[in-house]
Amino acid sequence: MIEISLCMIVRNEEHSLPRCLSSIGSLADELILVDTGSTDRTKEIAASFGAVIYDFTWIDDFAAARNFAFSKATREYIFWLDADDYLTEEDQERFKLLKQSLPGNVDSVNMQYNLAFDGEGKVVTSLRRNRLVRRSCGFRWIGPVHEYLEVYGPSLSSDVCVTHHKDKEYTDRNLRIYRKRAEAGERFSPRDQFYYANELRDHGLHAEACEYYEQFLGGGQGWVEDNIQACLRLAECREAMGDPEAAYTAFTRTLQYDAPRAEFCCRMGAWLVEKGQLQPAVYWYELALKLPAPNESMGMKNEAFSTWIPNLQLALCYDRLGQHERANWHNETALLQQPGHPSMLYNRKYFQKLLGARYVSLQP
Repeated sequence: MIEISLCMIVRNEEHSLPRCLSSIGSLADELILVDTGSTDRTKEIAASFGAVIYDFTWIDDFAAARNFAFSKATREYIFWLDADDYLTEEDQERFKLLKQSLPGNVDSVNMQYNLAFDGEGKVVTSLRRNRLVRRSCGFRWIGPVHEYLEVYGPSLSSDVCVTHHKDKEYTDRNLRIYRKRAEAGERFSPRDQFYYANELRDHGLHAEACEYYEQFLGGGQGWVEDNIQACLRLAECREAMGDPEAAYTAFTRTLQYDAPRAEFCCRMGAWLVEKGQLQPAVYWYELALKLPAPNESMGMKNEAFSTWIPNLQLALCYDRLGQHERANWHNETALLQQPGHPSMLYNRKYFQKLLGARYVSLQP
């Protein structure tokens, strides 16, 4: 069985930290917590779990803090989490099996990172991140903000999932770090152009976000998954700025990088519905349902665009086209995926009244 050092960087995490350490503490052979300036009970809580605690002066550089934490590890492998991450009971069992069965030639293990959930607790947004690495490889974190762990060599995709549950409010911390770097005249890498654009968009600074998305895409050096997301988010910004034609141009640029994805299909369908072109819209929404799942990648995945969203929109389209039974079927299918969705429940009452004896429910 391999031995693992858990390495974390924390600051004022007294609310999240107990859940995190309770889920992983007994599975890790060493707990390393690097504190970047807590003023609450974070250190006290960490100590109660037997963690070795180090102080690190915050310098607006996440990679520096994480690399410092990794440098304190002493076991064969290093595992990392943030304080608002944890392992469910099911994933704790999977982690135990991973410790017992990890092949000796594996230098890094990536795991699914579950970021958002629907009302039924189903995962709707996720991505994969490198989580467990062989210490002797000396892998390093790169980037002051939105940092990533640069790995190479033999890798394993594990069935262990890490669950994210943010307890703190989002702040402008990352945006401030990027602003400071830009004001200092730093030349951003393609990755930083993309993530700076995301921060600007998230804070409603759409015009500036567009500038950085265009810089990123124009450079031609981005990862394909980031290229696709940049096109889609550029479209959101253009639409927010009141330019739907520019939004259309932006989201169709995704086709330069790969075959249509489900999210693109849904956006194209929405564009056509807005234009009153219902039959072409039906084509794209149905394609979103038919597309095979993309090959396993580290990119962001949102299951809604291949499940309930196209079904809900097909209910709308077919109803307007006069194909009410078919519209009802799609609405009922969407309800199987989102049982409490208010729009679908409203539609159900509408179809019950409209179809009468012809109404069919798909509820078990």
